[in-house]
Amino acid sequence: MELTEVNKKKLDKWQDAFFKKIAAKGRSNNTLKNYRTDLACFNQYVTEHKKQTDIEKYSIPEIQEYGKYLEEKYKSDNSRRRRVQTLRIFFDHLVEEGVFNVNPVRKIPTSPKFLDIPRPASFSHIKSLWHTLLNDQRNAQSDLEKLKAKRNGIIFATVYLGGLKVSELSKIKVASFSFRDEIKAIITHEKRDPYTVTFPSIFGRIFYEYVELLEKVKKAQGVSFDHLLFNANAHKILSGGLSARGMELLFEDWRSRLMIEITPKTLRQACVFTWLHDGVNDTTIKEWLGVSPAYSLKLYKEHMDSHFYNQQFIELALNEDKLI
Repeated sequence: MELTEVNKKKLDKWQDAFFKKIAAKGRSNNTLKNYRTDLACFNQYVTEHKKQTDIEKYSIPEIQEYGKYLEEKYKSDNSRRRRVQTLRIFFDHLVEEGVFNVNPVRKIPTSPKFLDIPRPASFSHIKSLWHTLLNDQRNAQSDLEKLKAKRNGIIFATVYLGGLKVSELSKIKVASFSFRDEIKAIITHEKRDPYTVTFPSIFGRIFYEYVELLEKVKKAQGVSFDHLLFNANAHKILSGGLSARGMELLFEDWRSRLMIEITPKTLRQACVFTWLHDGVNDTTIKEWLGVSPAYSLKLYKEHMDSHFYNQQFIELALNEDKLI
């Protein structure tokens, strides 16, 4: 059908309203960015292929054609799946606005979610990073510089020892951690019930040394916040909390400095293999990962013989550091 400027403006109008609604619900900037990217694919399709942009007339045949377009454009099942899901959410919005009685996208099956083979960071790269983080603490010239180095050590420890995601770390509070019988962290989410993660005993030492210096620097700079992490420049703490993107940038810097291959995801995967080799049961691992009971650890178990890790090097390096 003929593409008209009027119809394109109508499509833009509906999408702008959709993005505003998503933002008003408090969704992260990263989520909003992904929605924009996914719908940009749909916009490109209707523009390049001269398809109808009068979305009030969209029905199942038009959606099916878009599905065929995605099949040709993307080889990845997950890429196709995500774009269909975003379009479905967008049309759900249109149903809420009274544009449709039913959502035509819900008649289109999504590609199955593809579970990729775990590719954890190598043990040598993990040890190299930990020793570098301790060396940064040792060479710090000021309390703030040392605190930032210890913060980086906490990021490493919470991911490698507790399997936390950077999205969880970005908002976690000091008070989220409990040290009664075991070291636990309570993880809260907007869309799911809170769950707990258990840490090994060595984490307590890393945590307390960091928090002690954190409180000292906060007091000296006259700042106050409850977050475990913080954002700072070379001279002062700027705010409590550290964005997921900020942590991703730290990992990018470490990869560049050390010539290693390590990301939050690959470090987290190494943690899962550690749990499995330690004999932690599936139910507990799923709870610690914050995933549903239906989540499968099959691929991890199939590759256990190829990935061995331990946590002893963390304490050994800390003890050696005390002797220097």
